[in-house]
Amino acid sequence: MLDPYKKKLVNHDFYHSKIDIEGKFVVVLDGKLNNRGLNLIQPISRAFSKNTIIELIGTDEQNAEPGTVVNNICYIGFIELLNSGVILTGDNVIWNEKEIGVIAGYDNTHMPNHQNTIVKMNELISGKELGIKLNDKLIIKGFQK
Repeated sequence: MLDPYKKKLVNHDFYHSKIDIEGKFVVVLDGKLNNRGLNLIQPISRAFSKNTIIELIGTDEQNAEPGTVVNNICYIGFIELLNSGVILTGDNVIWNEKEIGVIAGYDNTHMPNHQNTIVKMNELISGKELGIKLNDKLIIKGFQK
């Protein structure tokens, strides 16, 4: 079967507009690893239902993108999504009115329990170090062309 992501047939140009996804922190994490070995899957997007739980993991590896392996990580937290929607690589991740990074890709290690969602950051700062609190809101920013 032809995988359109592996063949690079699907790209960001296919996405004309999409809504913001709002979430709240249900777990705040603290920790860093330099040998995690996350395998980012080829798809550039993932669709999520309302009330889905995803894990946000940060990386400072600026080449992190679908199809790469990510080793340097920090744990940010688990988010309950407050609305359904699609998360796309390159989406801005905003907490406390501050962009903490952009979506780099997804790792399936813990599926179907939860989707690891990788956030490209300028530096590795865990959820605890950022000062995130339980029930804090997070926005994964949509767009319109």
